[in-house]
Amino acid sequence: MDIIIAELSAGLADTDELLRGVVRLVVAMLCGAVVGMQREHVGKPAGLRTHMLVATATALFIIAASGYGMDHEPLSRVIQGIVTGIGFLGAGAILKLDRQREIKGLTTAAGIWMTAAVGVAAGLGRLGTALVSTVLAWLILAAIGRLERAHRLSGADE
Repeated sequence: MDIIIAELSAGLADTDELLRGVVRLVVAMLCGAVVGMQREHVGKPAGLRTHMLVATATALFIIAASGYGMDHEPLSRVIQGIVTGIGFLGAGAILKLDRQREIKGLTTAAGIWMTAAVGVAAGLGRLGTALVSTVLAWLILAAIGRLERAHRLSGADE
């Protein structure tokens, strides 16, 4: 029984460390929710749950690596792996439509990438950076998206 308790509590050195990790994960999850709700509101397939999972997972990778005692250099390799992996996830969201000669999903892919970056910031304990970046992402997706649609509808491209 002692082995089971030891395994279940591994990595939880003290209450402060546990609380710090939980706060970082919750902030990452909430930031992902903000971006995800906006994407879901406009009917995009990568919505609330996707963005919440991406942000929380990337924060978890950082927290787990940091808690294992990694210093800056190995931790930067973890971040590089996250960026590469998220790139593949984003690539799966991009769809090229041959007949219309149109590419769709670039904003979704960029949103997933941004959400992962927010998760990394939260995981590193840069909560202010994560929050400001989330606000900026929301502004880009919501406000700039509206301006872009209005511009297209007005026929200003012609």
